Amino acid sequence: TVYPLDQQTIIECAKKTGKCLLVTEDNKEGSVMSEVAAIIAENCLFDLDAPVMRLAGPDVPAMPFSPPLEDEFMINPDKIKNKMRELAQF
Repeated sequence: TVYPLDQQTIIECAKKTGKCLLVTEDNKEGSVMSEVAAIIAENCLFDLDAPVMRLAGPDVPAMPFSPPLEDEFMINPDKIKNKMRELAQF
């Protein structure tokens, strides 16, 4: 759950997999995802095979209205696949 944040489950999953890719359509900075990344970094540093990676929308005040810009802004399966490959190769 987002509130209260289930920190123990997050920590257990990070330790079990050894790698973490956090994905959100929210901004990268100042999001719930940032807090999850901090929890993992503080509690699982020596259990991870790679740094925590994050994939998020760009840090802009609002989503663009133009369809081509909206497509660039949004997280999509190709962006996730590419980031997962980058993490796997680390």
